Amino acid sequence: MFGGAQPESAYAMGHAHSEIERLTVQARMFEPFTRQFFVEAGLRPGMRVLDVGSGAGDVAFLAASLVGPSGSVSGIDRAAEAVAVARTRARELGFQNVSFSTGDPTEETFDKLFDAIVGRLVLMYYPDSVAALTRMSRLVRPGGILAFQDFDMHGARSYPRSPLFEWCLQRIVRTFESAGVDTRTGLKLYNAFLTAGLPPPRMRCDAHVGCGKGDVAYFVVAEVVRSLLPLMEKFGVASTAEAQIETLRDRLENEVVGHNGVIVSPSLIGAWVRMD
Repeated sequence: MFGGAQPESAYAMGHAHSEIERLTVQARMFEPFTRQFFVEAGLRPGMRVLDVGSGAGDVAFLAASLVGPSGSVSGIDRAAEAVAVARTRARELGFQNVSFSTGDPTEETFDKLFDAIVGRLVLMYYPDSVAALTRMSRLVRPGGILAFQDFDMHGARSYPRSPLFEWCLQRIVRTFESAGVDTRTGLKLYNAFLTAGLPPPRMRCDAHVGCGKGDVAYFVVAEVVRSLLPLMEKFGVASTAEAQIETLRDRLENEVVGHNGVIVSPSLIGAWVRMD
């Protein structure tokens, strides 16, 4: 609900098995939003696509379903652990048009330009998102697409107010910001595209609303806290004893359901352009 895939520097949440599992669950939660985003941006059958910060491969697999067997998707991530997982999943899921490599597209060279470069929850980890956009835009062919989705974490909220959710939210945001992650990257995408010399992007905003028993949002929030606990303790944001991580998911669900409430994910804001 709060974390992405691949950073410019070390990924704040690590690449433990539990974190990769959380990313795949979160990917299913956001899949309808990213699918619609890609459709509106113009992903079509036959395209050659680069997925930046591909993590465990979910966005790449989604893009592959849109470009079809006549197209191809290359996923790239700085974390070798994530790339290994993505390759295994691609084989298990039977994707013939998806490949993964270790690296950073702002530093790598490619044999030909792409029809589209996409990424979800990636730019927030770059220390200079404008520079990253500028470099990646040079890898897109004329008429191609540049499309990124990122969080405004401050869009997350609960109603009626869930004290436990707000406790988690505040500490997640403080930890990310202490680690140098821009928690408002989504809101800054329009200005970032323009500053990078790109055309004014089209944009959309989505969010998952968690409610009722069994919603995936409770698991995602609790697992974000679990993954961030080492950094929370390092930065003095929260302790393991305070988090009570093994019961956090159930306590969060009980509190929200007990008040007939809802919890809203961070705003997932997308921006896309067609290159001149």
